[in-house]
Amino acid sequence: MKVNFFATLRQIVGQKTVEIDLPENTSVQDFVEIVVTQYPPMRKELLDKNGKLYRHVHVFVNGRDAPFLENGMETIIQPTDVLNVFPAVGGG
Repeated sequence: MKVNFFATLRQIVGQKTVEIDLPENTSVQDFVEIVVTQYPPMRKELLDKNGKLYRHVHVFVNGRDAPFLENGMETIIQPTDVLNVFPAVGGG
């Protein structure tokens, strides 16, 4: 599956879009765990000390922020879905 990373997360993965092999019936939460396993520096960027996605990090599935999907982080990702991962972005 192609996954797009934005801002500072691109530096960690080395490019904007990466191909990640996901097993069938992978949830968004499973996806996050796979990402931090494949890219260990990503753990401190995405997860709090309890292993939960920081509130300021956004994983979008087909343009919708995962926590707001019907099944939230337990939503099953389909092979045709588009995933985008955004870190906190500040500015002024």
